[in-house]
Amino acid sequence: MVLLAAAVCTKAGKAIVSRQFVEMTRTRVEGLLAAFPKLMNTGKQHTFVETESVRYVYQPLEKLYMVLITTKNSNILEDLETLRLFSRVIPEYCRVLEESEISEHCFDLIFAFDEIVALGYRENVNLAQIRTFTEMDSHEEKVFRAVRETQEREAKAEMKRKAKELQRARQDAERAGKKSPGFGGFGSSGMSSIISATIITDTIEPEKPKAASAPVRSSGSSKALKLGVKGKEVDNFVDKLKSEGENIITSSAGRKASEASKVLQPPVNIESVHLRVEEKISLTCGRDGGLQNMEVLGMITLKVADEKNGRISILINNNDKKGAQLQTHPHVDKKLFNTESLICLKNQEKSFPLNSDLGVLKWRLQSTDESLIPLTINCWPSESGSGCDVNIEYELQDAGLELNDVVITIPLPSGVGAPVVGDLDGQYNHDSRKNILEWSLPVIDEKNKSGSLEFSMDGKPNDFFPIHVSFVSKRNFCDIQVAKVTYIEEGSPVKFSSETSFVVDKYEIL
Repeated sequence: MVLLAAAVCTKAGKAIVSRQFVEMTRTRVEGLLAAFPKLMNTGKQHTFVETESVRYVYQPLEKLYMVLITTKNSNILEDLETLRLFSRVIPEYCRVLEESEISEHCFDLIFAFDEIVALGYRENVNLAQIRTFTEMDSHEEKVFRAVRETQEREAKAEMKRKAKELQRARQDAERAGKKSPGFGGFGSSGMSSIISATIITDTIEPEKPKAASAPVRSSGSSKALKLGVKGKEVDNFVDKLKSEGENIITSSAGRKASEASKVLQPPVNIESVHLRVEEKISLTCGRDGGLQNMEVLGMITLKVADEKNGRISILINNNDKKGAQLQTHPHVDKKLFNTESLICLKNQEKSFPLNSDLGVLKWRLQSTDESLIPLTINCWPSESGSGCDVNIEYELQDAGLELNDVVITIPLPSGVGAPVVGDLDGQYNHDSRKNILEWSLPVIDEKNKSGSLEFSMDGKPNDFFPIHVSFVSKRNFCDIQVAKVTYIEEGSPVKFSSETSFVVDKYEIL
């Protein structure tokens, strides 16, 4: 059996963790995983699928897949046994089978994968052995630590004994009216002050409490051979990276914030009745054209800060022509909304909750209609004698949108130097550490609907995919807005503030 790679991927073929056991490029593995969902036949209960060159052996893990990529001449029974072992390893390190949890424990999973397969061939190990190997519990390290702790205790005891002897000698000299003896050429007065300082420091310093608040962990579950502790060297290294323009994320909250695109700043003047119209798009296109999937999720959120404005109704202007499906909150009068586009509570004697964000209306648009793509990206890499010439174009298809802070990120092959940029609309930034080219455009609207970027560098056409796009907008995609807010009893208008945001969750060209 020759196992080429093992990966945990999403149902769309996006690799979360991948370990190659033979010489393979990253783009090759990503291409194989991206093609995997298209080959699956939902009508049959198979656990493998084949192409002309490789075989995919897979097992569903809730919303993810555990996939082994093997050669076609490998033993399918051994492949299935290996797949079961891979699938049992993942819950050992991940509490929930979700993308964020897998990413957080990616290195633990890679180390475990290496214990299962070496150079493409299955190792004769079980789950308990893998757990033991990855813990790296070292008997020699325990002995070394025990010896060092014993030496430290003996050195401290010897230091206290010497300090007491010196103090006793000094007291005897004072009683006899003699000078304290000098040590090593130093005068008695200088040395006596040193002795006094040593003794006072040793005797006055309170004894540190025993480590009761931090219970000692058993040696069986401890992780041995920890390589380094965060200190001044790490801080200096991080500061150096920041000075070079790197964006350093230091917490899990920062990692989660990076998954979404930038968010527009809220308005400065917020009234006691504030409404947020938020939309988020997730889109995947093929490099040769064709919309694989597009989903837009929207929501109107109400926040009431004053009790007198609790009993209100909200008029919605629904100018959507794209076919979004709307759904109101269970406490909202659905019939009134369907007939008059008004949002108010079923029991109009009650008030909306105070100082809490309440989603009163949400909508969803899912389509494969290419005409609905807000921003099309066409990438044309063509090989030449000196490398590869890449031409990228963008075009705004929805003239009613205004996209701000647009960043188009193109992956680049590593180790071939910087790209030579020719014609350019906007600005670009080459990040040599991440091997990406970021094409930045401050605004794309009806007056600036299209643009292009041309550059040349060594590489193959597949090296410049997948392309990722991020942007923010103050105009929403489905054209659903708040028209006005009125009191239920008087019918008089209520002063309100609103903000609209349209951001990217995922926007990629594969």
